[in-house]
Order: sequence, then structure tokens, then C-alpha cells
Amino acid sequence: MARVKRGVTTHARHRKIIKLAKGYRGRNRTNFRIAIEKVEKALQYAYRDRRNRKRDFRGLWIQRINAAVRTHGLTYSRFMGGIKKAGIALDRKVLADIAAREPDSFRAIVDRAKAALDAA
Repeated sequence: MARVKRGVTTHARHRKIIKLAKGYRGRNRTNFRIAIEKVEKALQYAYRDRRNRKRDFRGLWIQRINAAVRTHGLTYSRFMGGIKKAGIALDRKVLADIAAREPDSFRAIVDRAKAALDAA
């Protein structure tokens, strides 16, 4: 049988990893053995942080809603309880956006939440 030379396959694999390591410092981007470790670790971080980003944004929305609601004399938890009782079905992302961009509309939502809390 003929001898199989695998240089093309190996070079393609190396080139793929080195391309992914673009922007790393020093030998992390040029040396294949080191680059493969750094790329694998970077991919692990990317996988983990795609999930953590959702957690971070939820926390940000809660902080924004809390800050906006406190200017109207309520706390975040009382406000969320009030809009649930009032039957307002808006998620935190939308509430935070309304609080930042449309203060008058947000004021109306806060008033409805307060009225629902007072009625209960």
C-alpha cells in the first residue's frame, strides 16, 4: 500500500486553531500547542458566559425598575406585587425600557400598581 501523507490535514487543523487565537498576546497566538489550550479555555468561557449574560441583564433590569419606582415612593417588591394584582403582564425588560424612555407611561403603570395595592 502507498504511504499516506497527512500534512494537508494537519496544517488545516493548525491553521483553524491559530485563526481562532487571533488577537491573543505573545506565543498564545503563534504557537500551536499553547494556542490550542487558550482557544479551548476561551470557548469554555464563551459557553458559560452566554448563560451568565442572561442573569446579568435580569439584574440590570431589576436595578433600573427599582430606581425608577423609588422616585414614585414604592419599593421594587411592592411594585411587582402591585402590577401582578393589577393584571399588568409586562416583563422586567419591557418595564425597565419604559422606565428609562417613557417616564409618563411608567408613572401610569406605577399608579395602577399602587391602586391595586390599596384595594387589596
